[in-house]
Amino acid sequence: MAKYGAYGAILKRGVTTIAQVRDIGGPGISMDTIDVTTHDSTDAWREFIAGLKDGGEVSLDLVYDPDNASQTLLRTDLDARTVNTYSITLTDTTPAVITFSCLVTAFEVSASVEDELALSANLKITGEPVFT
Repeated sequence: MAKYGAYGAILKRGVTTIAQVRDIGGPGISMDTIDVTTHDSTDAWREFIAGLKDGGEVSLDLVYDPDNASQTLLRTDLDARTVNTYSITLTDTTPAVITFSCLVTAFEVSASVEDELALSANLKITGEPVFT
């Protein structure tokens, strides 16, 4: 079984690579469940059926450059409240790509005295993320 380091993963908005990404978390895909337990459920065990699926979120940590146009796209998308297509290219041999439509829901700059200028952002996926 092959193993891969994460270094070199790429985040893109459309064809534009987002610069200076340090960490990418997600997407965190999940599925709701619907409780369909009734008085005649066997041995008083709860019963469930599948509910709606959720593409989750992608969390980002970046070394922030206020003059970098690719990073500015994140803030532009948040301000415009627009859905855009993003993708994450992983570092495996093929490489695998996760493509998704999303809203930028958070854009947070931090400036600690003993640290770099940093940016955290969250992308809320709408619809199904596609793994290829």
